[in-house]
Amino acid sequence: MADSAQPIAATGPLPAAANAADPARSRRIAAEAAALAGRFHPPPPARRVFCNRTLNLRAIKTIGYDMDYTLIHYHVRQWEGRAYAHLQQRLLAQGWPIADLAFDPDRAMRGLVIDKQLGNLCKTNRFGYVKAACHGTRSLTLEELRTAYRDTLVDLADTDRYVFLNTLFEISEGCMYAQLVDLVDRRAAPELLAYPDLYRKVRYTLDRAHVEGELKAEILAHPERYVDLDPQLPLTLLDQRESGKKLMLITNSEWSYTNAMMGYAFNRFLPAGQTWRDLFKVVVVSARKPAFFHSAQQMMFEVVDEDAGLLRPVESGLREGAVYFGGSAQRVEKALGLDGDQILYVGDHMLADVHQSKKLLQWRTALILREIEAEMEATVAWRDRQAAIEAKMAEKERLEFAFSQYRVRRQRERMTYATPMLTGDEPAEVRPATDPLPSRDRAEPMNILRERLVELDAEIAPLVGQAGQLHNPYWGLMMRAGNDKSLFARLVEQHADVYTSRVSNFCVETPFVFLRSLRGSLPHDA
Repeated sequence: MADSAQPIAATGPLPAAANAADPARSRRIAAEAAALAGRFHPPPPARRVFCNRTLNLRAIKTIGYDMDYTLIHYHVRQWEGRAYAHLQQRLLAQGWPIADLAFDPDRAMRGLVIDKQLGNLCKTNRFGYVKAACHGTRSLTLEELRTAYRDTLVDLADTDRYVFLNTLFEISEGCMYAQLVDLVDRRAAPELLAYPDLYRKVRYTLDRAHVEGELKAEILAHPERYVDLDPQLPLTLLDQRESGKKLMLITNSEWSYTNAMMGYAFNRFLPAGQTWRDLFKVVVVSARKPAFFHSAQQMMFEVVDEDAGLLRPVESGLREGAVYFGGSAQRVEKALGLDGDQILYVGDHMLADVHQSKKLLQWRTALILREIEAEMEATVAWRDRQAAIEAKMAEKERLEFAFSQYRVRRQRERMTYATPMLTGDEPAEVRPATDPLPSRDRAEPMNILRERLVELDAEIAPLVGQAGQLHNPYWGLMMRAGNDKSLFARLVEQHADVYTSRVSNFCVETPFVFLRSLRGSLPHDA
């Protein structure tokens, strides 16, 4: 039986044969089952778990979680605003005249590509064609876009040229880079930097703010300003633990920050006497993902003094409930006695979390995309106007087809070549359509069609322009590039078995859910 049709396990034998012989009983059972199901309401669309590859959560033995922007969600404007401020102050100290710059969170978004060669931020479709771009903070015209990328497909493997914005942590970086490109172009920068060198400077300066702990110290001092609390999140993990699943926390954050953030976000919502530590069988901090997934040689230490951060090398197996520093996924698998599709890993980073764990270890993967909620709300609000666009496009296609028929018939007559000889046995749809109009009378209907097509273009263009600004005024929807899927959406399809806006969405779905992927759509399905 196909996995998408796998039945729910019953507590006893199903009376299928009896019901087949008793249609009245079958109808009664169906009605009662429908009434029982009607007592429970599915989550709103924006809070659903979306499935690319069928996932039976009952078959998952262990669930691993990332922390930042996965179990702990930050207010993006506040967090990235502070990251931007730290970056700005460090550059000011180096003589960059940027005191008047301000953080604009709409300037960059997850899924954009920085073209370091040209100093552009780009949005591409799933095939790598650039559909929109800004040079610095200036949007490129259609002609400029064609000139810059007519012979170029964005290839993320070309890391010398392209940087993919994977997470919400990179919004401040993308915004500052765009603004500094403007500064370099005006020759107002204190250093004559090429665009790739400019990116390296932004990246290095922001990394120093993280490494030296200034930014995280501010978060720890006032977590209420930055952390978006979710009371359903601890309940979600409690449900999973009590259903028999082993939970892991695997984060790149250091122990002191992890302990403080998890305590702030979880402890207040847990039963009396429990802390966040009681939820997890294994805790790994400073994991250095993605190396955690691909390097089995990373040293692993146990945190033996949690206050002082004292470490001891791990020489044998792992202890349940202990905290570990570094190490590798292979070592964790061995300690759990599990591998591959028995483990689900949940994170927000396309490369460090879902891509590496799936590609190298065949773990099942879940991607957290908080932006999905706002995108779906914007899409729902736009639904009527989207229907208007589709109706006008359908009319346009019909008129274009008719215009093309008139045009090709005129061409055949002017060039004096005949249609191929047909035997008369062909299906009607392959025979030339009957054209009752003589050649001299075709000009008027063609003019009528052309005039209406021009009107339709004028009606469609502003609607399409507005659709391109949904959710983000510069870049539109994260998962769309024009009428196509974005490159980011394609990567989500490839690497995330499921995706959702927040971990607590699994609370409604329960640890027993069977998530089925939709039947894949193809152009000819329509």
